[in-house]
Amino acid sequence: MSYELEGKIKVLQETKTFNGGFTKRELVVTVQDGDYPQDISLEFLKDKISLLDNIFVDDEVVVTFDIRGREYNGRYFNNLIGWKIAKNSASEDVSSQPSAANDWEPPIDFVDDVPF
Repeated sequence: MSYELEGKIKVLQETKTFNGGFTKRELVVTVQDGDYPQDISLEFLKDKISLLDNIFVDDEVVVTFDIRGREYNGRYFNNLIGWKIAKNSASEDVSSQPSAANDWEPPIDFVDDVPF
């Protein structure tokens, strides 16, 4: 079963390589939850790390992930394992979009008789 969260990248760590060649990269996404924002840590593993190449701190993103759990020495641990990430289309930079003022075209019968 997969889950999805939407938020802003707060932390984007470097890729870590462990014994045996296992690699992971962690990130923290701040999710608005009423009056108290939540910082959610997620991991991207192995080949999924490349999905973070064009993701930067402060980007608004949607992350799809799975929850994994395990027991070790009588303690239980959970991990959120990301497998898809996309920049939130609603967060596109407004300055990169053409403004209405630049789209103005004069009417066909417009005469520009200003002397300068």
